[in-house]
Amino acid sequence: MRQVSLSRFKQCAYVVFAQQKSPHSRRWLSYAIYLYLFAGDITQKGYEKKRSKLIRAYIPHAGGNLATSDPPHTPYLCSDMHTTTRVSIWYPDKYIYVHTEAVQAVLARHVERKVAVPMPSKRRSLVVQTSMDAYTPPDSSSGSEEEAGPGDDMSGMEHWMSRPSQLGPVHLGSTSSSSSSTQSGGSGNAGRLADSLPLYLVFLTGVPVSSRVSAKIQQLVNTLKQPRRPPLREFFVDDFDELLEVQQPDPNQPRPEGAEMMPVRGEALGVVTNWPPSLEAALQRWGTISPKAPCLTSLDTAGKPLYVLTYGKLWSRSIKLAYNILHKLGSKQEPMVRPGDRVALVFPNNDPVAFMVAFYGCLLAEVVPVPIEVPLSRKDAGSQQIGFLLGSCGVTVALTSDACHKGLPKSATGEIPQFKGWPKLLWFVTESKHLSKPPRDWFPHIKDANNDTAYIEYKTCKDGSVLGVTVTRIALLTHCQALTQSCSYTEAETIVNVLDFKKDVGLWHGILTSVMNMMHVISVPYSLMKVNPLSWIQKVCQYKAKVACVKSRDMHWALVAHKDQKDINLSSLRMLLVADGSNPWSISSCDAFLNVFQTKGLRAEVICPCASSPEALTVAIRRPVEDSSQPPGRGVLSMQGLSYGVVRVDTEERLSVLTVQDVGTVTPGGLVCVVKPEGVPQLCQTDEIGELCVCSIATGTSYYGLTGMTKNTFEVYPVGSSGGLISEYAFVRTGLLGFIGPGGLVFITGKMDGLIMVSGRRHNADDIVATALAVEPMKFVYRGRIAVFSVTVLRDERIVVVAEQRPDSTEEDSFQWMSRVLQAIDSIHGVGVFCLALVPANTLPKTPLGGIHLSEIKQLYLEGGLHPCNVLMCPHTCVTNLPKPRQKQPEIGPASVMVGNLVSGKRIAQASGRDLGQTDDNDQRENAIGAVSSSLTCLQLHKRAERVAALLIERGGLQEGDHVALVYPPGIDLIAAFYGCLYAGCVPITVRPPHPQNISTTLPTVKMIVEVSHSACVMTTAVICKLLRSKEAMATVDIRNWPPVLDTDDLPKKKPPAFYKPTNPDGLAYLDFSVSTTGMLAGVQMSHNAVGAFCRSVKLQCELYPSREVAICLDPYCGLGFVLWCLCSVYSGHQSILIPPVELESNPALWLLAVSQLRVRDTFCSYSVMELCTKGLGLQTEALKARGLDLSRVRACVVVAEERPRMSLTHSFSKLFKDLGLHPRSVSTAFGCRVNLAICLQGTSGPDPTTVYVDMRALRHDRVRLVERGSPHSLPLMESGKILPGVRIIIANPETKGPLGDSHLGEIWVHSAHNGSGYYSGYGEEVLQSDHFNSRLSFGDTQTVWARTGYLGFLRRTELTDANGERHDALFVVGALEEAMELRGMRYHPIDIETSVIRAHKSIMECAVFPWTNLLVVVVELEGSEQEALDLVPMVTKAVLEEHYLIVGVVVVTDIGVIPINSRGEKQRMHLRDGFLQDQLDPIYVAYNM
Repeated sequence: MRQVSLSRFKQCAYVVFAQQKSPHSRRWLSYAIYLYLFAGDITQKGYEKKRSKLIRAYIPHAGGNLATSDPPHTPYLCSDMHTTTRVSIWYPDKYIYVHTEAVQAVLARHVERKVAVPMPSKRRSLVVQTSMDAYTPPDSSSGSEEEAGPGDDMSGMEHWMSRPSQLGPVHLGSTSSSSSSTQSGGSGNAGRLADSLPLYLVFLTGVPVSSRVSAKIQQLVNTLKQPRRPPLREFFVDDFDELLEVQQPDPNQPRPEGAEMMPVRGEALGVVTNWPPSLEAALQRWGTISPKAPCLTSLDTAGKPLYVLTYGKLWSRSIKLAYNILHKLGSKQEPMVRPGDRVALVFPNNDPVAFMVAFYGCLLAEVVPVPIEVPLSRKDAGSQQIGFLLGSCGVTVALTSDACHKGLPKSATGEIPQFKGWPKLLWFVTESKHLSKPPRDWFPHIKDANNDTAYIEYKTCKDGSVLGVTVTRIALLTHCQALTQSCSYTEAETIVNVLDFKKDVGLWHGILTSVMNMMHVISVPYSLMKVNPLSWIQKVCQYKAKVACVKSRDMHWALVAHKDQKDINLSSLRMLLVADGSNPWSISSCDAFLNVFQTKGLRAEVICPCASSPEALTVAIRRPVEDSSQPPGRGVLSMQGLSYGVVRVDTEERLSVLTVQDVGTVTPGGLVCVVKPEGVPQLCQTDEIGELCVCSIATGTSYYGLTGMTKNTFEVYPVGSSGGLISEYAFVRTGLLGFIGPGGLVFITGKMDGLIMVSGRRHNADDIVATALAVEPMKFVYRGRIAVFSVTVLRDERIVVVAEQRPDSTEEDSFQWMSRVLQAIDSIHGVGVFCLALVPANTLPKTPLGGIHLSEIKQLYLEGGLHPCNVLMCPHTCVTNLPKPRQKQPEIGPASVMVGNLVSGKRIAQASGRDLGQTDDNDQRENAIGAVSSSLTCLQLHKRAERVAALLIERGGLQEGDHVALVYPPGIDLIAAFYGCLYAGCVPITVRPPHPQNISTTLPTVKMIVEVSHSACVMTTAVICKLLRSKEAMATVDIRNWPPVLDTDDLPKKKPPAFYKPTNPDGLAYLDFSVSTTGMLAGVQMSHNAVGAFCRSVKLQCELYPSREVAICLDPYCGLGFVLWCLCSVYSGHQSILIPPVELESNPALWLLAVSQLRVRDTFCSYSVMELCTKGLGLQTEALKARGLDLSRVRACVVVAEERPRMSLTHSFSKLFKDLGLHPRSVSTAFGCRVNLAICLQGTSGPDPTTVYVDMRALRHDRVRLVERGSPHSLPLMESGKILPGVRIIIANPETKGPLGDSHLGEIWVHSAHNGSGYYSGYGEEVLQSDHFNSRLSFGDTQTVWARTGYLGFLRRTELTDANGERHDALFVVGALEEAMELRGMRYHPIDIETSVIRAHKSIMECAVFPWTNLLVVVVELEGSEQEALDLVPMVTKAVLEEHYLIVGVVVVTDIGVIPINSRGEKQRMHLRDGFLQDQLDPIYVAYNM
């Protein structure tokens, strides 16, 4: 071996170019051997020694010896050759994949760590057992986006390829979580109610050891503990304008050190005397001089000649078509097509003859052909963008062949429909039998080449948009001349063309330059290549062809298929033009093809890669030379250096290299320079990677109709380091990345379209594809069906890999392959993969030539429409630019308190309702009679309550102070039983009865409340008594162990001996048992004094007088719903219309109809009722209006809840029923909690509810910062209602218990006469009671006793005024303190994350989030088919990252109805967490993000 002169490089430009000796003693060496041995042959022993030294660091040692194995003996190349090899090393009978070795060595290193990665759980119904008999595998191809190579689906391939004859069934993964038999949902809403689930008084702090889910989470936690690359330096600026860090340059990164490169000029374009003045003139010459000479031979699918087009036929048919285009379309006065107009050429890839005639017919008619692909359907991938191009070009006529016209989709009337995005076209068939013969005196005008547009070639951009590159007639002619000179074309040569003849290299050589030189083209269609990959080689042998135009994939598949083929002789070839030779991975196919077919007469100097682009046409091409003493150059480049745009030899991780071959020299007549890819087009240094720019006549001139883009691409003026222009002529950007090597050789390292910029480093999509395929080539995925692209997530590009999975791969095998691919890409390329998705075979969008449609795949991914069968997300690995949380500010201490109501310079956040007054209403509850309550007057209720009291005393034998459980459905019986208990001196506890259809899960809750409350007896109806004694109930709970059960349907007809009158106003009146949003069951003690104050406060706030009617659609078992249902109407004397919410399940309009018919002005409901009406009546508003539904009299529609107001739901409700008379300002919310059942209630007087917009980022740091509506990161919050009379509120720090200013988020503390007295647990937990109900501030007003609500919120003084003329203080509830999640040092509220998740995908019905071991778990309910389940994983992960800067640890996809809610419609996240960790959810899919 010898080294090429490095005269163009400084010594610091570490590039090694290896050359070959004679073909018979050729050996390709790895880059390490290049470094060590520049001269002489290398022996087998020497090779093994160098190879062992090379990979010693990557292979685990066993007993101190390096584990090595002999390279496999491969008489021919394996099917994964062309993209998996970075450096090819040849020995007799041995071929070694160094890149594959590098990948395997990296994976071995990871295996040594023994890190267990949790495998996703998938429901069995989602693992489809594919029938192998009915299955058709997809086309497999090279990495080309445009075309696909022959695939495994071809029956004809079995002659060349051996494959397993029988494939076993798909095995299910061992961790498929389908053993749970828990039903999701139930009958109606009852199945979802968390109140009907088994509840516990204390939180669960752990899960059973046998839980599979928790074991996988532990695996995930262990995985995330592994060391990662250090994150970027992160910072915040003040005012919470969080800025992700601008990447600081690494001081150790390689930098270009060479001199400024000089533009390289190709050889002068020779002037040959017999070159025609235009391409039409060339056609005229050959058509008249040599009419019998063959011009083009088309082949059928069997490889036999279908039609031979001679130059005479081409000339005559082109003239005939030109005449018809100009004179037979439209009328004589108004022809449809005039010279200079654009027409579309729509021809299939198996009909080059018709295309060639149409193309030259257009040139002769002086119209501009726009060749496009045949639209196979109206939903063809990319077809809409093609239509946009045709529309912008003003195309009205499409030329096509008879067969193609018949194959186009037709409407019922037989007409071709207008394709989506396409202009209206006249389809014109070009066969001669459909054309009129031109008059004898008509002849096309043959002009010399000028600057008129000759044709428009379409180009598909990275984003899927289609541009039209215009090529002038002079550029067309000059390009043909340059190719003729470069390729040494001569007359009557035979050329075999496998490429697409409608564009790029196939068009330039097979249609244009061939006619200029009277060559004979053998066109091999794609359909033939699919059946017989060797067909092009057979045609070379058959026709003794001198030239063949192919792509790397054609060489690759020929290698796979050649072993049984005899009598191959390629000695006639003088040039094998490799159209995608600029792809760095084509070198492996070239080397392998040469080695195999060298014995068949193929010479090394014949292989000629070229570099081209639609804008610059042919940039460089390697010349076919007879003298093999000038072998091609090789560059062995460092991957790390390339990622920084620098040419370097790898000196550290020597397995991470890229070997590139030259693509020859600049085309004749061209001037090429290399400029920086971004910013000002400044010349690069000699050892710097940049974009190649060309100055030549033979280039495109513009993007049709796009002047701005044209200027940026076709009118570039490169400048030197001094800032001066290097040329007065404009250059054209080629879109190719590379550098100019010694001797003016051009080296291409990638394309701008394939460039992925991650954290300031460049990565090539083709490189990542090759690494992925090197892990387990062609075992789990199809070779040509893999896509790599980038998406923007959190202000940086993230890599996504999508591949088609083979149907015979098991779930476990596929997951293991995915995890190994991630490890290999991370180690070799130094970049993490954000998402790796496997989709079922034959599901990725295809281009017309069978390749994958990259932009369509990316669009499907972004829209959540890929429908993958396996997904692996790795946000923990690749997202290293999460913003750093602000350090917590020092808390306010006593020294900061100033005189008055200021703290730390801010107003203390405190507010009060109006004075309650001192009215004495001792016995008004029992004695207020005369008003009508539902169907009972107070007198009737009084009489019935007396009988209930007699029943308790006589049959129950209860004493004063005994507890009684009231298990009633919503109705009058419950109210009568409640007052009967008060008459008897007992303490009532209202309990929701068990659901008949779900008794096994609802009855234990009833039993628990009865036991925890120490009830001495249970009162209920006869129907529920019978239900409690049924077999189903006895199988769940043995009622014989219960206290006595009394049936109140048969009451005694006498009064109790005396009424009980409480002697102590602070004595216990009733127990309020309910489930909090955190899943805690607790009973709050309500005293007689608190009940009286409560009713008086509500009466004043809502102005409830005997003349009022109030409609209540709430559950009457706890909280404000119970007070409104049972107490307020008796206290205030107004009429109450009681509507059980369960009735709305069968009749959603019942509540609103009752409000309308009874002319109700005040009504109360829950969020679940409002949601039921919004969803159930959304399409029935017109019908309801016709039935006379009128809500115009409603002045207050109050939603009762223990949570942040749901603005979106209330706004939707208001908007939906606005046409029925509902005023938006009438809809408001109330807020209560365990310690105080009603703190805020909007009422009738006072200002409208206030809405503010706060900065969500500031809120995470417990700061309140108001912003404008629509600002980034703004969160709308609605006031939770007006503070009730007699209520005082202060915002306190939950940790220090100190008062906070009004710009801080803190815990809401309340002081009120109707606060609860404490929790009733029966176990003497006084500490809990004291902390929640009797707290004092640590400084400031330390005397007042406050109750802690457990909710975070803030107060804001508004510009509005109360009824008393003072400025209104609005309370904004943000969320429950116990549900708030401390993640990354910041406080997050579940509802905010859930809102983002629900917006992420249209199929997400509901969502809930909770933390577990510092991981964020997201549970989503899927509304759609199970096949869409895996689409949600990347969408959810991205949405949470973008909006909240959080990495989701686990994504759980479930059926609708799995997320539990309580009777108020509030999510029970802790119940959901416990169900998930105990594997009781039966999820569709569980993804563990790495």
